[in-house]
Amino acid sequence: MEKHRVLNQKQESIITIAAFTANGDMPRLKTALNEGLDAGLTVNEIKEILVQMYAYAGFPRSLNGLGAFMAVLDERQTKGIKDVTGKDASPIPADLNRDEYGAKVRAQLGGLDKVPQPARWQEFSPVIDRFLKEHLFADIFVRDVLTFQERELATIAALASMPGLEGPLSFHLGAAMNTGLTQEQMKAFVSVIKARVGSKEADSASKFLRDLLANRTAK
Repeated sequence: MEKHRVLNQKQESIITIAAFTANGDMPRLKTALNEGLDAGLTVNEIKEILVQMYAYAGFPRSLNGLGAFMAVLDERQTKGIKDVTGKDASPIPADLNRDEYGAKVRAQLGGLDKVPQPARWQEFSPVIDRFLKEHLFADIFVRDVLTFQERELATIAALASMPGLEGPLSFHLGAAMNTGLTQEQMKAFVSVIKARVGSKEADSASKFLRDLLANRTAK
């Protein structure tokens, strides 16, 4: 049997960049941004992580992150460091049905073969369901600067770093595994959170990961 890989340096940097953007720890974010560039993340990949964070942590944290990143790039440029810009997002098809695309992406991340019937919360607030489908899971996820797996890794890092988000964290831990992350990689994710973000955040993520793995084993 092929031995599963643990997280590589780029993946670990995605975790720390997302976590410190979400919790607003600017000093540690600047360190993580430098480490991410040194690990091989492109400028556009990091910008994409920071932009995506507004969907989970809000515009203020995302904009603070982008400001910190600009400062880091300026400092590196003065030192003569030439960072790789990387590719831009591919053009989005003009005829993209954002509602349909977003619904399919959300179902895919949830491990479903087809779009399920609306849940109670979707019927209670159709507008937020539309925003989630058309904006988060369409406008953002359709951008191919990052893979779905990289986006979910950033998402669970952000959610684990903010209190009171147990429901979304549980869903996205499963979504991360549905993109192909292994049990070993998910456990390594918790280890990175514990070592770099905090024990409290790691303990919460570990609990929900244990429940997730137990449920998957039972099925």
